[in-house]
Amino acid sequence: MKKYIIVFLISMVPLIELRGAIPYAVGFGLPLVPSIIVSVIGNMLPVPFIFLFARRILEWGKDKKYIGKFFSWCLEKGEKGGKKLEAKAGAGLYVALLLFVGIPLPGTGAWTGTLAASILDMDFKKSVLYVLLGVLLAGAIMLAASLAVKYGIISGCSLLQ
Repeated sequence: MKKYIIVFLISMVPLIELRGAIPYAVGFGLPLVPSIIVSVIGNMLPVPFIFLFARRILEWGKDKKYIGKFFSWCLEKGEKGGKKLEAKAGAGLYVALLLFVGIPLPGTGAWTGTLAASILDMDFKKSVLYVLLGVLLAGAIMLAASLAVKYGIISGCSLLQ
């Protein structure tokens, strides 16, 4: 149970999210289905709160003495992500959101994608749905990569040597 709690907490951390939680679960030999479910729930739990409140809180705090730099950085990250989404997407903005969240690269993920959707004033329900689909895509990619590394499929391809 303790390791599932760790998986859950890792999946909630910004920038790490389930991209770190799934490799952790695979590395410790936890059963895959419960680990994926816990990772997805942990990654999605903050999403509605980020969409509804993060922008307001960040705007409020960006000029405060001790937290201003961090809050400004978060806003800039969300705005940059939003502009990137808009520029690449055009009419397919929600599909772009799914891909932005789903392709596990540094600086992408549910936190940044949701903040970008909020900054772009995208529809709440559709945004949450497409972020969820992106999280599932990221989970599938990370699971495949983690299993490939664990079982040596990528590291050296010893069958060919």
